[in-house]
Amino acid sequence: MQTRNDIVAANDQHDGQHAPGEHDSDGHVAHVHGAIAPRRPTRAQLTHIQGWGADLDRKDRPGVPMERTPPRFINVPAGDPAPQAQHVEVLVSTERPGRTPLFGAVQPPAGLSGSVRRQAFKFTENDVRHWLLLLLADRVNVVEGIGEDLAKGTIPNVLAEMGIKAEFRHNKAGLAKKIALGTVIVGAAVYLMKRRR
Repeated sequence: MQTRNDIVAANDQHDGQHAPGEHDSDGHVAHVHGAIAPRRPTRAQLTHIQGWGADLDRKDRPGVPMERTPPRFINVPAGDPAPQAQHVEVLVSTERPGRTPLFGAVQPPAGLSGSVRRQAFKFTENDVRHWLLLLLADRVNVVEGIGEDLAKGTIPNVLAEMGIKAEFRHNKAGLAKKIALGTVIVGAAVYLMKRRR
């Protein structure tokens, strides 16, 4: 097995045509102390590429009519922007010292799903329990939403909201698998409940 010193010595023995790190006519680079010297092609070496350098002249740039001189944000206010006012409960990760300046306030935690979310945020984000509890909270929130619709006198169209009609039209085999799996799960649950009695 070659040691690092053997490799460096072998790389330093070049053919004598070029100094270490010097380019030949083909643009190749000789080795320098066991490493390849960085090489950046010149403009002349890139002119063979069709369309290269088309935007070097400012008047040929596609965004020039929209560019402004001076740039748009020349009077940037000093300091940080004022943080968003908090009117609802905001759950914060245990890995952050506080809230971010901007946050979502559309769906504050509420009900059973909110309790599950609060439990999830007691764990760090690298803990699988954090994410599994958030997934569970989403599923619980769906059931809560159906209950809220029924309480308001609205009958939710669950089949349409789940995409059953579209799946029946475009993916009948997948829908059949889902129905079969659902039937097996419900049947197993009913069997286990009857067996306990």
